[in-house]
Amino acid sequence: MGSSGWTSTSTPYLAPRAAGQPDAWTDEAGAKGRRGGQRIVEARQARATPEVAALLGLAEGQPVVVRRRVIELDGEPCELTDTYYPADIAAGTPLAGTAKIPGGAVTLLAALGHVGVRVTEDVTARMPSAGEREQLGLGEAEPLLRLSRVTYDATDRVIQADVMLMPAGRQQLRYEIRLAPSQPG
Repeated sequence: MGSSGWTSTSTPYLAPRAAGQPDAWTDEAGAKGRRGGQRIVEARQARATPEVAALLGLAEGQPVVVRRRVIELDGEPCELTDTYYPADIAAGTPLAGTAKIPGGAVTLLAALGHVGVRVTEDVTARMPSAGEREQLGLGEAEPLLRLSRVTYDATDRVIQADVMLMPAGRQQLRYEIRLAPSQPG
């Protein structure tokens, strides 16, 4: 990983923020003396593609809300993120608009009664498309990491699915897993 690399953990992005707190990315970057930001390039209702339907546990073609964002570090693009929500959760809410959401989407979801309690993440690598290469300022031979994160509520319903694309050479993902102590059996 180069000098512009970044180590990120998922945990801060899964819990609602207290009133007045910034979103998790702004907070994480600021704690490291950097400036995190995002541009919401699109937010709209759409029909679930086969991939999105599989992530959300919906039938293909069902309505979903998608928010497409360019995540920035110190003013430079560092990640492309598409976030999907079932339409019955997000339609008619700020999740369906392009304005920044105070405290982030997870905080708004919690206020709407949708709290995540379980998350699955899958990480793969691939070469970027020409458009992705241009948006992220990648060289011809630089691969991407693709992280898909699915968040479930207490009833095991999917409330949010994220698909994130990051330059592989500038990113390190860190996972910390704490298991409950085993019971004598």
